[in-house]
Amino acid sequence: MPKGLRFGEHEHDVHQLVWAPAGVLSVEVAEHEWVLPPTLALWIPAGVPHTTTATRPALMRSIYLLPERCPVRWTSPTVVAVGPLLRELTAHLGDPDLGQEPRRRAEAVLFDLLRPVRVTTIEVPMPADERARRVARSLIATPADPRALADWGREVGAGARTLARLFSAETGLSFGRWRTRVRLRAGLEHMAANRPLAAVARQVGYATPSSFVAAFRQETGRTPGAYFAGSDRPGP
Repeated sequence: MPKGLRFGEHEHDVHQLVWAPAGVLSVEVAEHEWVLPPTLALWIPAGVPHTTTATRPALMRSIYLLPERCPVRWTSPTVVAVGPLLRELTAHLGDPDLGQEPRRRAEAVLFDLLRPVRVTTIEVPMPADERARRVARSLIATPADPRALADWGREVGAGARTLARLFSAETGLSFGRWRTRVRLRAGLEHMAANRPLAAVARQVGYATPSSFVAAFRQETGRTPGAYFAGSDRPGP
């Protein structure tokens, strides 16, 4: 998948395990978005509408599983860690010449390997008011933009207090926290592409890597390293 290729909202009548052995995928379900580096895969239950995008050039592999043959009962999208055995098993199940019985045996092992990882999505709700949306769209495009609300207000024709009220009322977040989430979500995509942490921090508007890590941990409950390792440990 080249960068930017997007499969618009769709759903399957079977369960899907989506994974990128190379590159970075983003999967959206309603207001939730998961950024998937090669260490993480996403279980999407049958019937759940979703959108998949390559945020970097990526190789996507998907395993599709019949619900009636599946002991996994997760009813919502669930992140799983991808270790060496699951990685090889996914490639094995992708063999079009695999017979029915070998496939059943391989699927049984696959089910045993699926272990959920508590990964917090970084949700960025959009305001409805057009003035606030103009600010939001600009910051999503350029997360490091340091301008304060008064500066944005002069550009979109609304006072700082009005914009602050709109962000709070229409997104449930203060403008400061909303912008933090935009920066962290942008940082996720850069980190998933194995960019150095210092470069990622600067790219999304943080002066130091430590300030980026502190904001990331406060929002998600874990460090970037623990997040991408598929670990439930919060990290040091």
